[in-house]
Amino acid sequence: MVRGGARPRVAVVQRSKDELWVLPRGKLKRDERAMTGARREVVEETGHRVRVREFLGAITYRARGRPKVVQFWRMQAAAQPSRDVMKDIAAVEWLSLAAAVRRLSYPLEKLFLRNVGRHALKRRKRPARRKARAHAAKAKPRRRTSGKTRAGKTRAGKSNAGKRSLRGSKVRSRARKSRTAARAERRTMLRRMLARLGA
Repeated sequence: MVRGGARPRVAVVQRSKDELWVLPRGKLKRDERAMTGARREVVEETGHRVRVREFLGAITYRARGRPKVVQFWRMQAAAQPSRDVMKDIAAVEWLSLAAAVRRLSYPLEKLFLRNVGRHALKRRKRPARRKARAHAAKAKPRRRTSGKTRAGKTRAGKSNAGKRSLRGSKVRSRARKSRTAARAERRTMLRRMLARLGA
């Protein structure tokens, strides 16, 4: 969890059961999605509502012989808390990145925060080129979406007249084929009739 401003801060919490300092995290409920559970846990442990941003990574470790996986997302916290923290949390502190790394009790979490912290606290800026494109798009009136352009040509550069002539030739060839077939059928019928008369 991070809070913006001139000096961005990272949230760390102290657990009541062992007084250790950790990053806000918790256990998923049954059939709960990881991101949903992460949001719920940090709100319960810090009292701040959050907006979930990008996925930062995961850490794995063993506890009582069982493997555990903790997934982390960058979360933007509201300026003020909206609820009381749960009883399992003794304290919540917002610290600079360096101070938060020092305060954490577990070496694995220290290493993780040291590696992803700068990325998590970095302000997201749109590239200048993307800004310029957006500005140009707003300034220019939108062109009509019709496929036709000047001189009766399509966007692909082929004339509509050419397309029409191609369609016309296909229709004419079909008509010729049908007429030829009709003539052949008439000739066949005449031959059969003449053969019967001769018999």
